Formats: sequence, structure tokens, C-alpha cells
Amino acid sequence: MTDRPSTAWRAEASGDASAAELYTPALLDATDTALEAYEAEIRALRPASDAQLLAAVERVVLALNGIDEEHGAYCTIEREELCEYIDGVLTGHGVDVAALAARNGKDADDIAGEWRDR
Repeated sequence: MTDRPSTAWRAEASGDASAAELYTPALLDATDTALEAYEAEIRALRPASDAQLLAAVERVVLALNGIDEEHGAYCTIEREELCEYIDGVLTGHGVDVAALAARNGKDADDIAGEWRDR
């Protein structure tokens, strides 16, 4: 499975004071909680319909938007890492993300884009 971005952020924060100010324990814990819920939801969807998969993506993206609103720490790089992770979880569970996107009129390079705060 793809490593969570928060794992790298946690490591960065442990060795860099400026990163520790950005990647606070509260932000990291909230991010991990949202990603764990998403992972569990995708794992439980066997077999999964497109609607179920996209609903799971929407839920995690909206949760991450809320975390960012509260903590103000996700910049462009973090958002891209989170989107790659969301795709990676789907791919890791046998979902062809490009095909899912195409079937549903979504951008294959940004399946979370509809719900993502820019």
C-alpha cells in the first residue's frame, strides 16, 4: 500500500523546527484519522460500484478540506500528495482510476478535484 503523506510529514517535523510548526501533532493526527477511515471504507467495498468509490473519495476530500480549514497547513504540495495517496489507495485495491474517471466524466489526473479546495 502507498505510504500516507502524513508519515513523511511526521518524520520531517521531527527533524526540522519550521516543519514542526506546520505539521503539528493535531494536524497529523486528524489527517491520519481521515485517511484511516478512507482506507477502511475502500477495503470494505468488495465489489464496489463507481458511485460508492466516488462517494468515499468525496468524503475523504471533504474531511481533509475541514482539517485544512482548522489547521491551515495543506499547501499545493501537500494537496498533491494527498490526491496521489487517494488514487494510490484505489489502485492498491484493484481500481483502475483512469477508467473510473472516464466512466464518470472526471479528470483522470485529479479524481478528487471536484471536491478539493484549491
